[in-house]
Amino acid sequence: MLTMRPLDERGAWAAKSKKEYDLDENGERIRLPSGRYKTHKVDLTGWNDKGNALLWRKAWADISNAYLERAGHPERIDYRSNAERGIDELPTVHMGVAACQMEKKGIATEKGELNRNIRKANRLIREIRAQIGKLKEWIGELFKARETAPEQPPQSPGLANLLMKYLSVQREKSRKYSQSWQRQHAADELKTVAKAVNYLSEHGISTLAELDAALSSVSDQADAIREGMKTAEKRMKELQKLIEYGKNYTEYKPIHDELKKLKNGWTSKRDKYEEAHRAELTLWNAASRYLHANLPKGTKTLPISEWEKEYATLSGQRTAEYTKLKETRAEVAELHNIRKCVDIALKADQPEQTRAKRHDLER
Repeated sequence: MLTMRPLDERGAWAAKSKKEYDLDENGERIRLPSGRYKTHKVDLTGWNDKGNALLWRKAWADISNAYLERAGHPERIDYRSNAERGIDELPTVHMGVAACQMEKKGIATEKGELNRNIRKANRLIREIRAQIGKLKEWIGELFKARETAPEQPPQSPGLANLLMKYLSVQREKSRKYSQSWQRQHAADELKTVAKAVNYLSEHGISTLAELDAALSSVSDQADAIREGMKTAEKRMKELQKLIEYGKNYTEYKPIHDELKKLKNGWTSKRDKYEEAHRAELTLWNAASRYLHANLPKGTKTLPISEWEKEYATLSGQRTAEYTKLKETRAEVAELHNIRKCVDIALKADQPEQTRAKRHDLER
């Protein structure tokens, strides 16, 4: 946080900015229709420079991290954005004091709801990526093992055969239990294998190589959904601000207009009116600055209802995309179940291959 004005070397208040007159080609001041002279604001501090803001954030992070290290805490502060840190996640929105206070009291806010949805999507994306990464690593290890095995060619085994092998392995394991337990266990395993076979059949997957390709496809699908959500979330953040500032501008404009009607100068009436409506005027000024900076020049009417409709549409799209993400997670979970079955079948094959090899040597 910064003071409203800087201090000079003597500790006295200095100016944060100054006003300069605009001059024409003859060096004369330009008079406006109102009778005043055209001016522009000159910044004297550089406090509004984004480059300085980055320097201050870095300095704050460095100092904070030095004290954290000195105190023996493992936590560290990183002033950079997610994109700068290489974190490919949907960024949350800035809540602000009012929304934070309402959320603490248990009152749900639009910003809070948006952030909750973003965090849910990020968790889902992380889960999908982690599962796909493990499956890809597993398949890579299988390919590597088959390529280095001297007794068999480096070919991709049939998944249907491996699933049937898994079923027989599980059936053998269950023989030591009661008949009723065996029947229930067999029924459960049949459901698992049937579901796996149906999935493989529907997606045209019959070998490990095709399973690897399917994983890549699912990964690309999840990335595409994420990118779509990222674009929608970015626009929703923009719309949230436009709607918020647009409503403030519209609501408090009559107060601002009334202030303008009062006689200019430090008159008692104007001062009292301004003091009585300081909060509303502050909100109007903030809204005015934001809207002038972010709307096309010459905008006369604020299309708040159109912004709200667009926001509602994007919210619906986001919900649909999140549903797709959950479907993708379910698909990855099914692939994970297939991996478990195949793993058990492959491990069961290893002792048989060892016995066969030993028998050949004895002959």
